[in-house]
Amino acid sequence: MSANFGCYGEKTIETPNVNRMARDGTRFAKAFTTAPVCSPSRSALVTGRYQTSIGAHHHRSGRGADKIVLPEGVETVPALFRRAGYFTSIGSWPIGKQQGKTDYNFEWESKSVYDGTHWADRKPGQPFFAQVQLHGGKYRGNGRTQSDVVKKALGTFTAPEAVALPPYYPDDPVIRQDWAHYLDTVRYTDLQLGQILKRLEEDGVAANTLVFFITDHGISHARGKQFLYDEGAHIPLVVRGPGAAAGAVRTDLVSHIDLAATSLAAAGIDLPKGMHSQDLFAKDYRARDAVFAARDRCDETVEHLRMARTAKWKYIRNFLPKRPHLQPNAYKDGKAIVKRLRELHGSGQLTGLPRQLLFAPERAPEELYDLEADPFEVRNLAADPSHEAALKEMRGRLDRWMEETGDQGSVPEAEKRYDSDMAVYLKEGSKSPEALKILEANIALMKKWAAEGK
Repeated sequence: MSANFGCYGEKTIETPNVNRMARDGTRFAKAFTTAPVCSPSRSALVTGRYQTSIGAHHHRSGRGADKIVLPEGVETVPALFRRAGYFTSIGSWPIGKQQGKTDYNFEWESKSVYDGTHWADRKPGQPFFAQVQLHGGKYRGNGRTQSDVVKKALGTFTAPEAVALPPYYPDDPVIRQDWAHYLDTVRYTDLQLGQILKRLEEDGVAANTLVFFITDHGISHARGKQFLYDEGAHIPLVVRGPGAAAGAVRTDLVSHIDLAATSLAAAGIDLPKGMHSQDLFAKDYRARDAVFAARDRCDETVEHLRMARTAKWKYIRNFLPKRPHLQPNAYKDGKAIVKRLRELHGSGQLTGLPRQLLFAPERAPEELYDLEADPFEVRNLAADPSHEAALKEMRGRLDRWMEETGDQGSVPEAEKRYDSDMAVYLKEGSKSPEALKILEANIALMKKWAAEGK
């Protein structure tokens, strides 16, 4: 889910609870995830380290026989809180009724990390560290029953004609409807946040609780989730509570992993050595001059992308440039917007930027965007001689980051591990024979392209 909330400038819908939280706390205007897909993003968030530095960069990896173990000395943030005497919980929605997702892409011991699913289960007076995962975004396009849940809660649906689409999507009724559904999930998420804040007040702990509102990545669209454009990497971050100035708007570049150091510091817990996170409210805080993100394998689809972003420039490196932007991916291809885009492209109805950016058979090895002049990132300046200095600067930033943080994605995933994870992926869930055929075909294509050096 992207930053489509009122306090971030969204005009189509109203999001009163996030807006109120921003008025009562600090809003970060330029917050970015280190991974534009959920499980690597969670892996980074829960350790305060780049997922690429701990071997957790592939989405839903290490689930087969070939396991992934954290480097020596690396611990999860909730484990550190628990050792300090905090009650630690990870819940989903409704609050406390079920456990939240913990697919961290590495081996971990649940008994040493989480005590339960709701902070209300702690001992009287015990401090708590709680993660509550709101799955409002999952209701988009997932069937009538879930759509009914949203409509019942909100009372109305957003009108497709009110939606403002980015220039790289065609003005099509299906795509408008899909974006309207997405905005309704934003409204639903806002409603859920309001209920959490109300519960904290009812429990009498709101004044002493530091609350972070954040998403793991951007909107699940054709340039959003799984991709490194701002549609996929830019996220909302609002912090309310002790240490967060009311009504403040921060414009410095921050990373979602900074929640780790910020929360630990607020609790007076020493920060582990080697953590890439930093305390956003520290007296000696030094703003980042750039943020970084990575996209690697998502389910069956092999990919290798890296990003460096400053306030003005976005640099993306495509390590597999001979592959198309929209590679076959069973998850992505099941989305209404991608289905429609493929239909329009297949029938020759897709023109201009949508065809150029979404369906080019190959990609440029490097992409450079002037974010001040081109906020939608549609004009790649990497081959423009007049921007050679900026290209070299951003290229150097990314190279240094990969080296300094030990980017494990520099080495291709071993086929043994890929096969191990795919064996699990093919068996899990209730996949139809047709869905299995699609997955098997995609896996075969990934292996074919790898053999061809593509």
